[in-house]
Amino acid sequence: MRFGLIANLTRIGARKAIDTVVSWAKQHNHELFLSSDLKTAVPGNWPFLPQDELAPEVDVIVSMGGDGTLLATGRSVNSSGTPILGVNLGSLGFLTPRTPEQITESLDAVVSGNYRLVERMLLKALVLGKEITEASTALNDIVLDNGPSSRVLDINLRVNGEDVVTYKADGLVIATPTGSTAYALAVGGPIMHPSMEAMIAAPIAAFSLTTRPMIFSGDDILELRILSRGRVANLTLDGQVVVGVREAEPVTITRADFKLKFITFPDSSYYKLLKNKLHWGVPPDFHSEQG
Repeated sequence: MRFGLIANLTRIGARKAIDTVVSWAKQHNHELFLSSDLKTAVPGNWPFLPQDELAPEVDVIVSMGGDGTLLATGRSVNSSGTPILGVNLGSLGFLTPRTPEQITESLDAVVSGNYRLVERMLLKALVLGKEITEASTALNDIVLDNGPSSRVLDINLRVNGEDVVTYKADGLVIATPTGSTAYALAVGGPIMHPSMEAMIAAPIAAFSLTTRPMIFSGDDILELRILSRGRVANLTLDGQVVVGVREAEPVTITRADFKLKFITFPDSSYYKLLKNKLHWGVPPDFHSEQG
């Protein structure tokens, strides 16, 4: 098989994890293509490619780092359909549940076919009817906010052409079910199973006691406009791609016409992940507090 490797070298243990993948590929005679930024970390005559050129050349992309690394990997994979295997080198790693100790067994399982593919929906953003970049998609969320300003924004939300609400808030998070455990959760949004097809609209610090997060169908077309006079807001995709949006410029958000594929394994459980990563439903340990 042909594997691609993307890794965040700033993470503790990154070089050791990279060595594990390289040694495994050598031992089992698998082709390995590495992201160009790994040249300093991997000696030898390995093929290196820019990150956004790896996916078409390989059968599987191995993404090692934190959730940010995986989000960037997803944007580089884009519509190629190449599956992603996430390995957590960070702290939380909600999107990358495999550990460095599980790298070899995970790669063996991929080769033997002992894995499952799960698909995650993406959001697509258009500003003034045009794509922001060549990959104007987000796996977690699209956020429209006041940027460095501390002044609240008036953000109008229309759904399928119908006026729904004008938020007076610091911003608005539009999230996928995958992103429901990220920024949207921090501002009071619901947790949704990542296999669902839906969008969450969750205001940031809304200046109203009656404004609450809403859930829309994955088929809906959301349109956002800044109504605050003379203001410029930030539109941010997955916390990594940022563009400015001026007053009255329409921002259209829809489900992307493709999904990302992630590799998971029979022992994986979304609900176990919630408990382990977010301590979901775990009651306080009053006995330890009382000492």
